[in-house]
Amino acid sequence: MGYHHGDLRAALLDAAESLVRERGIDGWSLREVSARIGVSPSAAYHHFKSRDALVGALSAQVLARLGERVRKAAARARGQREDPQSRVIALCRSYVRWTVEDPSVAGLAFGAHHDEAETPVSPHPHDVLAAELNKLVEAGGLTAPARVGAEFVLWPAVHGLATLLRDGLMRLDNAREVDAQVERLIRAVLTGLREETSQHRPQARSAHTEHLGS
Repeated sequence: MGYHHGDLRAALLDAAESLVRERGIDGWSLREVSARIGVSPSAAYHHFKSRDALVGALSAQVLARLGERVRKAAARARGQREDPQSRVIALCRSYVRWTVEDPSVAGLAFGAHHDEAETPVSPHPHDVLAAELNKLVEAGGLTAPARVGAEFVLWPAVHGLATLLRDGLMRLDNAREVDAQVERLIRAVLTGLREETSQHRPQARSAHTEHLGS
């Protein structure tokens, strides 16, 4: 099978993603990825200098796809005119559903470290969440002081729920119950942020936000 330059890179990424679903993050090699699409390992090395480079690129691709998914979910939220929180809730529901439905790939997205200078992520899920929190302030659903660092309060909460469900450490009966639990969690966090009295807001950061500030 012949591939054009860009096609081969995309095919390698697709094959690697399939192997992640089948065997997990560490259960395969770059040689296996190459064999799966019928090319030599040397052809793969033209695009990725190592397995780690392939994993990093795949992580970036998955994160960008997740960013687009949660952005669309927020935009489609029902009742957003009457309920300013609905957009953030819809975003978080989409994130939890994705984690539960595609657990191995979700583990890859946040378990692999990629170089954003080499492989930028757009839209990054963090940026989508930050934009939605800014909109929530504009809609009067969150105060400006409480907005400071709010994504680093909300994200640990929703990521923690998603991870517990993914790993089977917490169980809910069906998707409807998962959605209800997400809503309860997000409303509780947003209420807590709105009512907090402490003036100290730790300056949390991530690899992504540090890259943005560089």
